[in-house]
Amino acid sequence: MTLPLWLDHRFRFLMFTVMCCATLPCFAQASLATARRAAVIEFEGPITSLSEQYLYRKLEQAKAEGADLVIVEIDSPGGEVEATMRIAARLRDLSFAETVAYIPREALSGAALLSLGADQIVIGQDAVFGDAGPIFMDEDFLFKHAPEKIRSDLARRVRDLAEKQGRSPALAEAMIDMDLVVFEVKNTKTGETSFMSQAEIDASDDPEAWKVIKPVLESRESKFLEVNGRRAVELGLAEAVVDNEDELRTRFAAKEWSRLEWNKIDQAILILNNPFVTGILIVAAMIALYIEFASPGIGIGGLTALICFGVFFWSRFLGGTAEWLEVVLFLSGITLIVVEIFIIPGFGVWGITGILLLFSSLVLASQSFVVPQTQNDLSSMVRSVCIVLGSGVAFMIAAIWITSRLGRIPILNRFTLAPPMAAATSTAGPILEGESVEPIVTVGQTGTAESPLRPAGKVKFGDEYIDVVSDGTFVDAGETVRIIQIHGNRVVVRRLNPS
Repeated sequence: MTLPLWLDHRFRFLMFTVMCCATLPCFAQASLATARRAAVIEFEGPITSLSEQYLYRKLEQAKAEGADLVIVEIDSPGGEVEATMRIAARLRDLSFAETVAYIPREALSGAALLSLGADQIVIGQDAVFGDAGPIFMDEDFLFKHAPEKIRSDLARRVRDLAEKQGRSPALAEAMIDMDLVVFEVKNTKTGETSFMSQAEIDASDDPEAWKVIKPVLESRESKFLEVNGRRAVELGLAEAVVDNEDELRTRFAAKEWSRLEWNKIDQAILILNNPFVTGILIVAAMIALYIEFASPGIGIGGLTALICFGVFFWSRFLGGTAEWLEVVLFLSGITLIVVEIFIIPGFGVWGITGILLLFSSLVLASQSFVVPQTQNDLSSMVRSVCIVLGSGVAFMIAAIWITSRLGRIPILNRFTLAPPMAAATSTAGPILEGESVEPIVTVGQTGTAESPLRPAGKVKFGDEYIDVVSDGTFVDAGETVRIIQIHGNRVVVRRLNPS
């Protein structure tokens, strides 16, 4: 049958319109693929709160660059459980870009769990993946498998993570449960194939419909599931085998690529969070603060302390172990100590409370928790306490030495005011080199402290007011002191015990 000419033209136009609409999404997807911006983030080494915060900084940088594809290149043996699960959740919930975990060599333990949070996992064919059984160090400093209570909670979280991203919960759980056996099964009614444990089969709506094909060899008893790249793809844990960056770029065709690596700021944060460097910062800050309190008004000690403590808390903020709570505790402690020294006589509740607040703030700023929940947390807290206590001991030794040498150390001797000097016997001109000028006070003379000596201050001897330094003890205003040494312009006194 032949259509009229006008109807034939309309029919052809209609078919052309339908074909254009049908192919438009394909063109749009192709255009979108070529317009993508990819950011590759290097993530190497143990997983800690420091590396966690490093990754978060790089994710924010990728977002600022407008990336809509984030590829985390993982090469890690694992690390802290809580940091791992927080990173996995962050990748799972990332809204501004698709996430890919690229594993060229290894992602073991926590690194494997971290990868489960990504939208896709691509892996080198000979890379290793899995073996995430949680361990801890016991009181004998030996590594042991975590107790069932910890494993059960972690298993539930890992199963939820894998299921959310469309991966087998049983295979994910087998990474952390060495006694779980996983089977490849097929539903005889629907033809669906999957990987399930016997407990999952028994708990399904129709257990009889699932036929066990074979067990997964890598999940046999007493073995944590660990696979290579090829096997990970076969089991559905990874989407594809990618052996190098060229293959990675081919798979994810993006218009622009950027690589986000460790920079100088990241290196500085890592160095400043080193325990040895932390101890040096604390000791330097406390010595500078001591000098400021001993010679009020000079400002250099206070400025140095401010810089040292500022660098300490800055590195802790970016390292993920400090928040504003620690800063508030620290400032409160400093305030109480200042009140104790300059306002309230003696040394009592205010000073002790201030020291405790300072101690607590420095310890809490060095760890990512308040109350330890695991053996690893307890070990971390002991390490933080030892660092702060060791710094305190080093400061006490340095303070004693500085007190005994305050007038003779270059630079520091300029911060101590000289006592009044007797007039020279000659009035013919300035004092010549080699002539001696003695203070108007003598060793053994007693006087009354007009201001607190902490250790520097002012003492009245007869009708004269002399700037002095105590022998290391704090002396309150009104107490009687005796001169025990005179070195040039430096007068050292000692408090007399009340008779």
